[in-house]
Amino acid sequence: MTEQRTAGATLAHVVTAAWAAVLVGLHALAGFFVLSALLTRSEGPWDRTVTGTARLMSGLGLAVELLALAVTAAGVNTGRLRRWWYAPVVALVLTALVRMVFAPRP
Repeated sequence: MTEQRTAGATLAHVVTAAWAAVLVGLHALAGFFVLSALLTRSEGPWDRTVTGTARLMSGLGLAVELLALAVTAAGVNTGRLRRWWYAPVVALVLTALVRMVFAPRP
């Protein structure tokens, strides 16, 4: 009986760790996109693609973070993850939205 409880607890920990690893990967990917959007600068008055590039990278980061939000919500609702996992989602979504709104104008 004790071996079954130990095996069940170990499996639960493995599933939780896998869930967390998927979320960390999604946050890293979204962070790359958002950071790329933040680092996109205009080279001069002739550079008209900078607005589109910043918005595209912000949009990609936002799309990945919305997927991460769904995964986080499923993890929190099943009791595998705690509510603090929403913090990176909120931070990256807000950063992406602000960058999309305040993208540089050519």
